[in-house]
Amino acid sequence: MRIAALLAGLMIAAAAPRIAAAQDALSQDGAPPPLGIALEGFAYPYPVNYLDLTRDGEAQRLAYMDVAPQGSANGRTVFLLHGRNFPSSYWQPVIAALTGAGYRVVAPDQLGFGKSSKPVGPFTFDRMAADTVALMDAMGLERIDVIAHSMGGMLAVRLARNAPTRINSLVLEAPIGLEDYRFTVPPVPDAVLLKREGEMTADDYRRQLMTSYALSLPESAIEPFVSLRERVKGSGEYRRWLQSFVNSYQAIWGQPVVHEIPLVSVPTLFIMGGNDRNAPGKAYAPEGLRKGMGDNAAHARALAARMPNGRAEVIEGVGHLVHMEATDRFNADAIGFLDSH
Repeated sequence: MRIAALLAGLMIAAAAPRIAAAQDALSQDGAPPPLGIALEGFAYPYPVNYLDLTRDGEAQRLAYMDVAPQGSANGRTVFLLHGRNFPSSYWQPVIAALTGAGYRVVAPDQLGFGKSSKPVGPFTFDRMAADTVALMDAMGLERIDVIAHSMGGMLAVRLARNAPTRINSLVLEAPIGLEDYRFTVPPVPDAVLLKREGEMTADDYRRQLMTSYALSLPESAIEPFVSLRERVKGSGEYRRWLQSFVNSYQAIWGQPVVHEIPLVSVPTLFIMGGNDRNAPGKAYAPEGLRKGMGDNAAHARALAARMPNGRAEVIEGVGHLVHMEATDRFNADAIGFLDSH
């Protein structure tokens, strides 16, 4: 649901740098006010709906934006699957382009992220895929196209494998999971991850996004994400958010999809940033193995060549957030690919 402007929550402008974020209302000490772990009080660019689900024996709510096409509708629906460090609101420029091209767009926050509930049990991509199918069923959608970023790319692969008749095509934007991280990164206990994530400052997080993602964006473009994470720390349920976030890392590390990618039969387009060498867990890998991790553009090309109907495009000079760093090129490539089927 669109939050009234009077709440003045920092409006995420997860688009190209030209899209500005609105300013936060400040608390009495001059700092942005805390947020709940379901981002209560934080504005999304389109109305938010909820699907009731059950996870870990608890009632959960899966948040999603459902945006109608503008002008002449083509009868197709695109699901946008977000990455681990971002709420679905960062898809704003992609939603605008897709709806302008006649597509209906659904942008869910998977359980554990954004405005959705935060489960405390282990994550699985199978469960996340099932939740996505449940959302399709609730909306009466038999078949969809998918655009997925980063961790969302791993989910998209599992979705295409588990429900192949429901997926028309995939656009994988800078997906992770193009290598099996278990071969280079040792297991990391939850306690270590909880301590590291819990101690991360705003400066640490800002630096992580800029460097790990090799971003060509100015720091101001990612400040909404940094602010969002900092404000969630003020929630009384922050420990629950932290556990849920750590659980998502364990799923990425322990549930590889790279071995299944060549088995995906639907038309698939990888759109990669030429500078992107992001590899989850790299900091925990032995020093001698780190340099070989995250050759994502090369991995995408090699995997696409092994797929029945895959191809890879690499946009030079950009990093992991392709749809924000090269918005017009990304939208043109994605829509051109979708229109070709």
